[in-house]
Amino acid sequence: MTTDTANHFEAADLQALVDTVRRFALEHVRPNLDTWEAAGEIPRVLYREAADLGLLGLGYPEHLGGTPAPWRARNALSQTLARHGTSGGLMASLFSLNIGLPPVLAHGSPELQAEVVPPVLRGGQIAALGITEPGGGSDVAALRTTARREGDEYVIDGEKVFITSGMRCDWLTLAVRTDAGNKGASGISMVVVPMDRPGVTRSALQKMGWHCSDTAHLRFDGVRVPVRHRLGEEGAGFRMIMGNFNGERLAMSAMALGFAQACYDEALDWARQRQTFGAPLIERQVIRHKLMDMRMRIESTQAWVDAVTARADAGDTGADWVSHVCLLKNHATQAMQFCADAAVQILGGMGFMRGTASERIYREVKVMMIGGGAEEIMKELAARQSGL
Repeated sequence: MTTDTANHFEAADLQALVDTVRRFALEHVRPNLDTWEAAGEIPRVLYREAADLGLLGLGYPEHLGGTPAPWRARNALSQTLARHGTSGGLMASLFSLNIGLPPVLAHGSPELQAEVVPPVLRGGQIAALGITEPGGGSDVAALRTTARREGDEYVIDGEKVFITSGMRCDWLTLAVRTDAGNKGASGISMVVVPMDRPGVTRSALQKMGWHCSDTAHLRFDGVRVPVRHRLGEEGAGFRMIMGNFNGERLAMSAMALGFAQACYDEALDWARQRQTFGAPLIERQVIRHKLMDMRMRIESTQAWVDAVTARADAGDTGADWVSHVCLLKNHATQAMQFCADAAVQILGGMGFMRGTASERIYREVKVMMIGGGAEEIMKELAARQSGL
């Protein structure tokens, strides 16, 4: 695989990546999913296995241990692992670095990057992102976790909720209010917190889906962090958060597309094998039409993902692109929702049983439609970016 620049990532590299991810999913993930779901987490060794294949470092600078790659490669990884791994919990935990590390790369000092990024890309440590607060939800500008400066340290007090990888992360890119007198967006900063510091407590949360992803309620009680762990300038955090969301939403769109494909794959295979009234289900017109309804949504989502991804790789990421990312996330997750529902219907009673991909994905649809920006927020942001 070419590693010098993202622009040199060729078609052969892309196919090799897809083949590697598919094998990883079928050999390392699918046989173990039920065990991991019951345990409530994926094993630490899986991070190292993914890192050894170059999956964790894809899209990161070579000098920090990564492999520069365009969005089309990163999205191919997300789509392929979603399709063949069939677990949103796996994706959320294994790749929580992809929402935790980008602000560090964009705004952290070279020294902080060298301390945080390489061990995460090697699979030895876990990075996560801490934004959402109890009672806050999508209103990021109203966050209340504070970071009070005392000499060369910040003293952090507050709490975060719904934090993916929160129970086990070693590093947390945390949104805090550094200007206590400013209750708006301009009072927010970003700080990287080593999660072994005194004053950090973690409580596990139980969820509808994503069972193999550890999710936490975090509390910070006088947690001290060096000022050098701040990202960029004080008060610049809100803009960092908003920019980070765009990449997360594009990745989630590719994931949702992969999950829709997984539902189609399982439904089609079932329809070919399942005998009803002396014939396979696939011979029933109503079943064929359901499958074509699924395929129609998958193909339209694929085309839109490809178009938005191509613009990102070309550097065309202005307001109109942001608008498309928001609407694409809604479209992709709605396609996922439709395909999950149709697949469960085609599988019938089996679709209601644990152990089928469609049942798991059906339970995981809603978090995809909420996480990274709820549908309603996406529509309003798209409208504003479009000048409406």
